[in-house]
Amino acid sequence: MAGVGSYLKKHTEALVKDVGIEAACQLTGKSKATLGRYYSEHEEHADRFMPVDAVAALEEASSYPHVTTALAELKGITLSSDERRRNQDDKGGVNADVIALSQRFAMLMAEYNQSIEDGVITVNEAKRLLKETLALQHVLLDMKLHLEDEAT
Repeated sequence: MAGVGSYLKKHTEALVKDVGIEAACQLTGKSKATLGRYYSEHEEHADRFMPVDAVAALEEASSYPHVTTALAELKGITLSSDERRRNQDDKGGVNADVIALSQRFAMLMAEYNQSIEDGVITVNEAKRLLKETLALQHVLLDMKLHLEDEAT
């Protein structure tokens, strides 16, 4: 169970960072300290996890369902997504999606640049960069499939 807990905590951290700590506090009604405890791997917080309603609120605002995907992977389930989200109006279209994707890629490159400043990319930095790169690939694939559906 320790491995599962650590895995979920890492995905919880990715979710909070995806949304942004300040926005996560507003969306969940939790303090920065409380959110930090949900993904802390310190022994005193090992049994503390983010409530499902908080995960749902953050994943609605996030670019990727980090925790839901982690839970599915633990169960051996594959999720698929489309650009349509229930209870959300489609406002931006392709141009807005491309701009959002470009901004996200720019943030990834900025994080990469920051990671290599000292000449060493740590294991945690590499995992974070890889996770975001894979998430961007998922978004690109989803955009491609969505555009193909619209073209047919």
